[in-house]
Amino acid sequence: MVSSLVGQFVCFVFLVVVSISRVRAKQTVFDVTKNGGVADGKTDNSKAFTDAWTQACQTIGGGVILFPTGKYLVRPVILKGECKGPIGLQIEGTLLAPQGVQSSVDIDHWIKFQHVDNLNINGGGLLDGQGPSAWHHNNCLEDPECMRLPANLRFDFVTNLNIDHITSINSKNLHINFFACKDVKVTNVNISAPAESPNTDGIHIGSSSNVQILDSVIATGDDCISFSAGSSKITVSGVHCGPGHGMSIGSLGRGNNNDVSFVDIRNCSFVGTDNGVRIKTWAPSKQGTVSHVYVENIRMEQVKNPIVIDQNYCPARRCSATESSQIQIVDVKMINIWGTSSTPNAVTLKCSETKPCQNIQLRDINLSYKGPEGPAVSACSKVDVITDGKQNPPACTKPVIQVPHNFDVLN
Repeated sequence: MVSSLVGQFVCFVFLVVVSISRVRAKQTVFDVTKNGGVADGKTDNSKAFTDAWTQACQTIGGGVILFPTGKYLVRPVILKGECKGPIGLQIEGTLLAPQGVQSSVDIDHWIKFQHVDNLNINGGGLLDGQGPSAWHHNNCLEDPECMRLPANLRFDFVTNLNIDHITSINSKNLHINFFACKDVKVTNVNISAPAESPNTDGIHIGSSSNVQILDSVIATGDDCISFSAGSSKITVSGVHCGPGHGMSIGSLGRGNNNDVSFVDIRNCSFVGTDNGVRIKTWAPSKQGTVSHVYVENIRMEQVKNPIVIDQNYCPARRCSATESSQIQIVDVKMINIWGTSSTPNAVTLKCSETKPCQNIQLRDINLSYKGPEGPAVSACSKVDVITDGKQNPPACTKPVIQVPHNFDVLN
């Protein structure tokens, strides 16, 4: 009898402890409309947003900032950690950036997160950067002193980040920018801007590691995804890209850290893009390395340049025709890439004169072109190519198109 009562008491205590743990684990929700937010598309909700963030961040056990359905104008904000628990941003409505350029001050963000750990952004909502009102200010190719336009979402020194079921449209500049972030997972995002919109990269990754981008649609006026200096252990899978410039490693060579490694791109599609998968470095450049790049199971549909290594990248002035890139590209595998090219340039491997590409593997490439300039071609310069399986076009056959005089074509 006594033992039975003791057992029942122990069980009761256990259930109470579990119940308390569950209550504590449930995060408090901070509705911006309860902090003065107004969903009329006109009222500035930046203070309501930052107030809700401060409350959630300082809540032991964590908190969630909620934007219910409706339209919320939000001026540029910076949301900082460290927080006292996991923190969430649940966007169910539409966030609107201010129209035009707000001031003469160079600002790199619309919504920026800094030094936050364990952040979740979801809710199925929309971020509208209202880019058409500012794109005409983007003249950086002509003016080196140009003013940067803001990214829709910027993350600096953020760890354990999850972004799921969010739509970003018409950013004034980049849509999502990761700098010095770690352990990031992006799933089911939809990013879009017109093909002619300038510098509207979908996702830009720099100095970050352990980043996953999965099952998303990106259609912009620049790179769908760009991997810049300091990026490592990046996985991309199930991403549809187009329109845009494709997925690019680089450009590299202008900064002090020019290393990119362990980039894994699989099961993706490119439709109507300027490039497919591209590695680009400046010439001349500082030293660096691109290594362990794995690209597999990629569908190309009417892509201008499906496979590209360009170590003489020079979209503007201040380049040299006589100096070489000092970026070493090594251990790149392209496997099972098929579809159509909209130009004869299906495979272009244009490597550095002083740092030739090493161990570039092409396996089961099937890219066709039908047009007045003849079949698809491969062109190579200063590269060690290893081929296996089907090669269409034949690896490094003589192109029928005009190439630069210093571009060696290997038969």
